[in-house]
Amino acid sequence: MTDTATDLLSPSPSTAEDPRRLARRNFLRTTGQMTVAASGLALLSACGGGSDNSGGTPTPTPTPTSTDTSAIINADALNLALNFAYLQAQFFAFATTGANISAIADTPAHPGGGAALLTGTGQQGTVTGGRAVSFANPIIAQYAREIAADDLAHLAFLRSALGGSAVAMPSLNIDGGASGAFSTFARAAGYVASGATFDPYASDLNFLLAAFIFKDVAVTAYKGVATLLSSTLTLDAVAGLLTTQAYHAALIRTTLYTMGQGTAVGQFSNARDVFDGSVDIDQGITGTGTTANIVPADAQGRVYTRTAGQVLNVAYQNSAAVTSGGFLPNGANGNIKTSAASNA
Repeated sequence: MTDTATDLLSPSPSTAEDPRRLARRNFLRTTGQMTVAASGLALLSACGGGSDNSGGTPTPTPTPTSTDTSAIINADALNLALNFAYLQAQFFAFATTGANISAIADTPAHPGGGAALLTGTGQQGTVTGGRAVSFANPIIAQYAREIAADDLAHLAFLRSALGGSAVAMPSLNIDGGASGAFSTFARAAGYVASGATFDPYASDLNFLLAAFIFKDVAVTAYKGVATLLSSTLTLDAVAGLLTTQAYHAALIRTTLYTMGQGTAVGQFSNARDVFDGSVDIDQGITGTGTTANIVPADAQGRVYTRTAGQVLNVAYQNSAAVTSGGFLPNGANGNIKTSAASNA
């Protein structure tokens, strides 16, 4: 198990040459180059392209226009995803290293260190709770470290894509104490009795159940965010993030299935469904006598979609239209911050 949060961004010698990791870095680098290229093309267009206008008719000054509505929508949608990325990245960072993302060292590769990954517009919050899991199964520990690295990369990518529009990390509650958000969720699910605690850091199983809460929501959230985007380049990037989250969710669900945790998973799944409304868009891992249910999909084999409001219903642990609660005690940062009146 890694000892510091720095390890999340520093691959060990055994993984440094992993072709899959190299491919992922190349994808992010290419996406960044595409963004720069697109900006350059826009600048050239604003300057009249590459043609020589000397001596010709001057290009008229364009009439100023209001801010592009599609750009605002894209930023709002990505900032919603960023709020959830902060939540996931901090949970997995603590579970695997025992440290806040802010503990990542300031290096040339990561100017400002982890602290620079948490700033932005809006009120920057703090993290309540979080500690390292003493994994009994080294394979589950390896799963957790890989997911932690991916989620941290997603956080950095979303911030880079948003630039100066990125929101700061909101206040997060990832505590396993009696008043912690994980305990209130587990009580709502009926997994623990009223007044009892659910500590996601106490065992491999508890960690997996906590990860299950987030990962299925992440998949449906990114699918919902995709419907709000108008930029093809941004949509392609979000599709990549969604796919990674789907791999994570499938891994968590498969591991819980092999552990025979169908009943427990069903309780947590039902709790999410209660929070996000009367329409059934959540499923456990138990199928028929001969079939598992690793992929929560509709009749066409498609994963479900959660609206922005429904994502916040689960994050706030509330089926009403509210602006804070649960894992985000002071609410989300950005323009999308109200959950849906899902059961109205």
